[in-house]
Amino acid sequence: MELIPLLLFAVVCLVLMFGYPVAFTLAGCSLMFAAMGIIAGVFDANLLKALPDRLYGTMTNTTMIAVPLFIYMGVVLEKSKIAEDLLQNMGKLCGFLPGGLGISVVLVGMLMAASTGIVGATVVTMGLMSLPTLLASGYSKSFATGTICATGTLGQIIPPSIALVLLGDILSTANQQAQLNMGVFNPSPVSVGDMFVGAVIPGLILVVLYIVYVLSYAVLRPGHSGGDAPKEAIHWGQLMQSLVPPLLLVGVVLGSIIGGFATPTEAAGVGATGALLLAVVKRQMSWKGLFETCIATTKTTVMVFTILVGASVFSLVFRGFGGEELIADAFASMPGGVVGATIIVMLVIFLLGFILDFIEITFVVVPLVAPALIMMGVDPIWLGIMIAVNLQTSFLTPPFGFALFYLRGVAPNSVFTSEIYAGVVPYIVLQLILLLALALWPALITWLPGQL
Repeated sequence: MELIPLLLFAVVCLVLMFGYPVAFTLAGCSLMFAAMGIIAGVFDANLLKALPDRLYGTMTNTTMIAVPLFIYMGVVLEKSKIAEDLLQNMGKLCGFLPGGLGISVVLVGMLMAASTGIVGATVVTMGLMSLPTLLASGYSKSFATGTICATGTLGQIIPPSIALVLLGDILSTANQQAQLNMGVFNPSPVSVGDMFVGAVIPGLILVVLYIVYVLSYAVLRPGHSGGDAPKEAIHWGQLMQSLVPPLLLVGVVLGSIIGGFATPTEAAGVGATGALLLAVVKRQMSWKGLFETCIATTKTTVMVFTILVGASVFSLVFRGFGGEELIADAFASMPGGVVGATIIVMLVIFLLGFILDFIEITFVVVPLVAPALIMMGVDPIWLGIMIAVNLQTSFLTPPFGFALFYLRGVAPNSVFTSEIYAGVVPYIVLQLILLLALALWPALITWLPGQL
C-alpha cells in the first residue's frame, strides 16, 4: 500500500506522455485513485472536503495576482513592436563589437525574458524577430539558433519572471510546513521578493557568460558571426527613444521590489500599466492589438491557474495516501544525506523537464520534495534558484528540450534540427558551470537577500 503514491505519480506521467491536457490529467487520475482507495478502505474520503478551502485559498492569494499582470506586461511589449524596435536599435548600438548583433539578441532576450517570463513565448518571439536578421547578417545557423534558444530560457531565472513568482509562492508554503513539522511555530517567511533578489546575481552571471561566449565565438570565427556585415549608422535620438523607456520600465519594476518599496504584485501592476502607457504614447497599440493582448493574457493565465487546480487535487490525494511521509523517509535513508537527496531531486526535476513544463513541475513536484529538503537544512531561496536554473538547462537540452521544439516551429525549413541541437551545446555547458558554481558557493544566491 505504501507504493500507491509512487504508482499515482507514474500513472500521471504516463498519461501526460500520451498528450492529454495537464490540468485534467492531474485532477482526473488523482480522483480515480481516490475513488479506488475509498472503495478499498485505504483512503479517507473526508480529505477531499479540504479541496474547496484549498481552491479558495488560491483565489484569495494576492501574490498570484502578479501572474496575469506580468504576462500582460510582456504581451504588450511584444505585440506593440516595442521589443522589435529595441532589438534593431540595440543591434546598431552593439554593431562595433565582434558579434554585435548576437550580443544584442542576448540583451533583448534578457529584457523579454524578464517581462514575459514564459519560455515558449520568449523563444517564439525572439525566433520570429531575430532569426531572419541573424541569418541575413551572415551568422551560422547553429550559432544563431543556439543563441536564440538560450536567451529564450532566461525567463526561468531573470527577475521578475513568472517562474520565480510561482516558485516563491510554493516554497513559502513549503517552508512554513517544514518549520511547523520541526516544531517552529514562528517560522521565518520566504517571499517572492526574496526569490527575485536571490536570482539577481546568478542571472547576471549567466548573461555575462553568454556575452563572453558570443564575443569569443565572433573573434575566433568572424565568418560565422556576421563579421562581414556592414555597420549601420547610429541615430542617437531614435536610439535613446527606443532603448530608454522599456529599460526604465523593467528597472522601476525590479528596483521597487528589491528596494522594498513595493510587493511583487504591486510592482507587476506598475509594470502592466507602464507597458500599456508606453505602447499608447508611441502609438504602437491599436484597439485590435489591445483586444488581442487581453485575449493572449487571459489564455495563458487560465492555463496556469487550471493547472494549479489540478495540482491541488493531485497534492491532496498524494498526501492522503501517505506520499509525503514516503518521500521524507526515503530522503532520510538516502546515502549521502542532504547532498545525496538534493542531487537526486535535481536529477529527477531535470528529467521531468523533458516532458513537463515548469508550471506543472512547480505545482506538482516542488510541493512534494521541498518540505523534506528544507527540514534537512536546505535553504529555501537557494533551493528555488537551483530548481529554476536546473529547469532552464533541461528546457535547452536535446533531444527533448522544450525551447528546441518552440524554435523548430518558427524556424525556416532551411535550418535543420541537428543545427539547432549543435548550437545549444555550448550554452548548456555554461549553464552547468553556473549550477556547479551555485552548488559550491551558495552565497552567490543567499548573500544579497541576506544583505537586504
